[in-house]
Amino acid sequence: MSKIALGNESLVGSLTPSNKKSYKVTNRIQEGKKPLYAVVFNFLDTRFFNVFVTAGGNRITLYNCLEDGAISALQSYTDEDKEESFYTVSWACGVKGNPFVAAGGVKGIIRVIDVNNETIHKSLVGHGDSVNEIRTQPMKPQLVITASKDESVRLWNVETGICILIFAGAGGHRYEVLSVDFHPTEIYRFASCGMDTTIKIWSMKEFWTYVEKSYTWTDDPSKFPTKFVQFPVFTASVHTNYVDCNRWFGDFILSKSVDNEILLWQPQLKENSPGEGTSDVLQRYPVPMSDIWFIKFSCDFQFSSLAIGNQEGKIYVWDLKSCPPVLITKLSHNQSKCVIRQTAMSVDGSTILAACEDGTIWRWDVITK
Repeated sequence: MSKIALGNESLVGSLTPSNKKSYKVTNRIQEGKKPLYAVVFNFLDTRFFNVFVTAGGNRITLYNCLEDGAISALQSYTDEDKEESFYTVSWACGVKGNPFVAAGGVKGIIRVIDVNNETIHKSLVGHGDSVNEIRTQPMKPQLVITASKDESVRLWNVETGICILIFAGAGGHRYEVLSVDFHPTEIYRFASCGMDTTIKIWSMKEFWTYVEKSYTWTDDPSKFPTKFVQFPVFTASVHTNYVDCNRWFGDFILSKSVDNEILLWQPQLKENSPGEGTSDVLQRYPVPMSDIWFIKFSCDFQFSSLAIGNQEGKIYVWDLKSCPPVLITKLSHNQSKCVIRQTAMSVDGSTILAACEDGTIWRWDVITK
């Protein structure tokens, strides 16, 4: 378990907005009656940077963000199981570059949708309980990791439908895993966090031959020699409550707990003793009225800024390039009063989308002066 280094005071951001950027509401769509839990822009394929996907109830919907605030629906997928409730969705790619969308939720099955054909490419079965988050490896977008209520993280190949690795056991999470994220440049590394208040860093380096084998496997996927990984390379306790969102920021980690704040911290691993090290908390980004779990933040492609919603329908936009933290702006609208479960920032940060508990999608666009 990592220790928090003493003597380093973390810098807390002020909630007085600098207003160096302003946004205005340009659209609001009532998608349905069911809560929307996820909204994600496509950052994998430059052809589709304006396309986003939402997840809520047993439905996945793809949209195009057009000029002047317009949003057009492209296609939607309704799961055959009416009891399904999708919590998470991620963009992925087939080996030929064809766009996929991977979605999971209460049923624990991951549906991989081939966007071009509007068909189910694969259904990934293995988790013993609901799936809370799916993330895609940006350098190898056939690989996704999934965080589950069953206390495990799984690595899958969406092209072949194979479960390659399962991260669980002696050194694993002790309660629901709520969030996962691949390291931006180290292809073998990812972070996970959850209800046990810890954030764990895992390495796949020793098991990479299994990843390579998953691409060429021609037998039944259930016969693949899936490997269990029981020990992370690092475990951090920088929060004292549920941790429901974590994202790499270079070699640093941004993580959010239900304590109304996001932390920026540096894991310092001890090379020779896996699992040990220290965590330096560098900056704190307050997010008032966000003390319920399953509220997720998003960043633009360059990680210049971060957007997070709260229980009251407000959005806080933080500058990630400033020290101490600077609040760029606070977005509020008199008709936006509902919990914002997830935001999505466009590639350049000029558009912010909010997926809400009341089934609405809000679109905010930067005001160009």
